[in-house]
Amino acid sequence: MAKDERKTVVVVGAGALGLSSALTLLKALPSSKYRILLVASYFSADGPDPSFPSTAAGAHYRPIPATTPQLKFEARLANTTCNRFRNLAAEHPEYGIKFLEGREYVSGEAAPAYQALLPEYRQLDGFRVLNDDEKPTDVEFAARYETYTLDPDTYLFHLLRRYRLDGGEVKRAELKSLQEAFELEGHDVAIVVNCSGMGFGDPQVFIIRGGSPPSSGILGLIADRFSGQTCLVANLCDKTITQQDADGGWSFVIPRPLGGGTIVGGTKQPNDWNSLPEASIRNNLLEKAAKLYPAMLNAEGKFDVIRDIVGRRPAREGGLRLEAETLPSSTSSKRTVVHAYGAGGRGYELSWGIAEEVLRMVTDILPQSLLSRL
Repeated sequence: MAKDERKTVVVVGAGALGLSSALTLLKALPSSKYRILLVASYFSADGPDPSFPSTAAGAHYRPIPATTPQLKFEARLANTTCNRFRNLAAEHPEYGIKFLEGREYVSGEAAPAYQALLPEYRQLDGFRVLNDDEKPTDVEFAARYETYTLDPDTYLFHLLRRYRLDGGEVKRAELKSLQEAFELEGHDVAIVVNCSGMGFGDPQVFIIRGGSPPSSGILGLIADRFSGQTCLVANLCDKTITQQDADGGWSFVIPRPLGGGTIVGGTKQPNDWNSLPEASIRNNLLEKAAKLYPAMLNAEGKFDVIRDIVGRRPAREGGLRLEAETLPSSTSSKRTVVHAYGAGGRGYELSWGIAEEVLRMVTDILPQSLLSRL
């Protein structure tokens, strides 16, 4: 068999960011000159694992006011992703993406930011501020908009299936460093894309038992994402609802498409490595959800619990890392890594926007002579 002379682009990590980036690179780079290799120690089909948070995510879209340059950048990534999901929902129903009504209820310190920064909502179909008689008592800001939701297990399975059917390669391996990715046997590695989540020792990365990093002041209230322990129930819901209380607490319900029940949450617990669900937390989540949307309850006025969900989401102080870096090398060849990790609880919301940024950086780095399809 003739030796494969093509260069290899390695994508590390098979979560939402890794799969989106790998598939985007696969479709954009000429297959006659590049192989795309997805390397991970864990895949969604392996089953639930707190250290693989992509399957424990709420996985829906709720925009937040873009009060900083970083949040404005993320708003653009989220908008790109929302548009991509709309196309995927039409072209690939098997992915299990559903568009439906979303509702937002905000009270306390964060409410003025939502009221003053409506452009982040007005880009969405069906956006409008709710009247007083349409919102719960004591809620200061309320709005509705069209959003999407998906079932992570179904979505990641079909994303990986599409990647492999289109010619993408997969390798199960637990890398100890990014340097190892350049030394994979049988591959002439041109560049590595780091979607590893934890960032291979990045001191700014920490885990949250389910969500993104808490921060101080008003940004802490509006930027904390769905987090900690959640619960999957069989009860059906026809919309996503998020409520942020004046004390900073969260309540939310997120329906899963294809009859997959509803996610009820949630909590946030920075640097908590406990992988076991707590019954007291579950009871509190269900009690708050019953008040948030009582129409979900069954004939006995209860929830039909399927299982508890605990995930450890890697977050990063300073936010998402999306940049290129040249690693030190003892050889004459340059070892360039494109980093794409640290999205906290916004992995799905930003995934396709991040993938486009990854593609832009990769094509800027690779020799232009090898990017032609001729």
